[in-house]
Amino acid sequence: MAVTPNNNSEDNFVYYNGRKLRKGFTTGTTATAATVAAIRTLLNQEPQETVTVHAANGKIAIFDVEQTDFDKNAASCAIKKDGGDDQDATDGALIFAKVSLRSDDEIHLDGGKGVGRVTKEGLANKPGIPAINPTPRRVIKEAARKELGSNLGANIVISVPEGEKIAKLTYNPRLGIVGGISILGTSGVVTPMSESSWKHSISIEMNIHRKRGDKAIVLVPGNYGEDFAKDELGIADDKIVQMSNFVGYVLHETQRLKFNKVLIVGDLGKMIKVAAGIFSTHSKDADARAEIMVANLALMGGVPTEFLQKINNCLTTISMIKLINQAGYQDVYQIIVDKIKKRTEKLLAHREPHIEIDAVIFSRESGFLAASKPVQEIKDEWQ
Repeated sequence: MAVTPNNNSEDNFVYYNGRKLRKGFTTGTTATAATVAAIRTLLNQEPQETVTVHAANGKIAIFDVEQTDFDKNAASCAIKKDGGDDQDATDGALIFAKVSLRSDDEIHLDGGKGVGRVTKEGLANKPGIPAINPTPRRVIKEAARKELGSNLGANIVISVPEGEKIAKLTYNPRLGIVGGISILGTSGVVTPMSESSWKHSISIEMNIHRKRGDKAIVLVPGNYGEDFAKDELGIADDKIVQMSNFVGYVLHETQRLKFNKVLIVGDLGKMIKVAAGIFSTHSKDADARAEIMVANLALMGGVPTEFLQKINNCLTTISMIKLINQAGYQDVYQIIVDKIKKRTEKLLAHREPHIEIDAVIFSRESGFLAASKPVQEIKDEWQ
């Protein structure tokens, strides 16, 4: 576990839904610590038990050195990534830095096994460059320079033996980063349950689409939406971006990035919230599915109060759909999808560019429910 000079300081914690969660350190800070440990080991020709570094935001971090291997020519040290109470895919991974001295005073930083390589435009690094982002790259080099002094140079290689396996659990494959994880961290500190890094990854993926010339994009909440878009609508996966629960944020990003056409494809359980103007669809923010369904059924006219009460008592949209289909009130799906279109267009109405938005809703149990225009037209437009 990484520690700080004062582990009990409130600065080391964040409160989320009433829980006190410990902050951790990014892969960038961890790689910096491994680099400093390797340089000290090489220059002093003795292993280091601990190493103290500054994260990008200046916070002090103290790490145990997990593994050391050295001779007169090179040294390699491993530090364990400690993400605090944010148990992301890289938490606990060993990050290695191998350092060898150069004959000049330059510092060269590269990625080794398990550190991904960039293959697409639109990321912080150009294609062909190892996925060591600009801030950790700068922090690693600055820390190395401080250890080496002004006259020595070094070759530094960051590697993560389990990186290729871990990367499958991250956004990297979607971002065109192949062969491993990214060395990340604008602040150097991990804040548990933080949504900012997740949103940032989605923005990066969307920017890749724009860089290659796309002006239209398909947004889905998650895997179910992506599978439906591909399998039932025939849409290629390279047109699809998963927006998670961040509907409003991602829609604003489509406008910032100057897309002009958006198709939203999602399960009714998520998208019914958008029909009521709820643009963060996580249950912690809002869960008014029954109320929204009852209101729209009631507005149809002729729906008995007893039936509306049954819908109101349903715990899932799947159980609502079953009752609605049995009673013959399927027209409510069209009302809901039309409201999704109206609400999302209204959200973006007062800024440029104008974005044409359509929506498709479905159920995992019963399949297609409704679309804001004839579904065959949607298929023809997006295939």
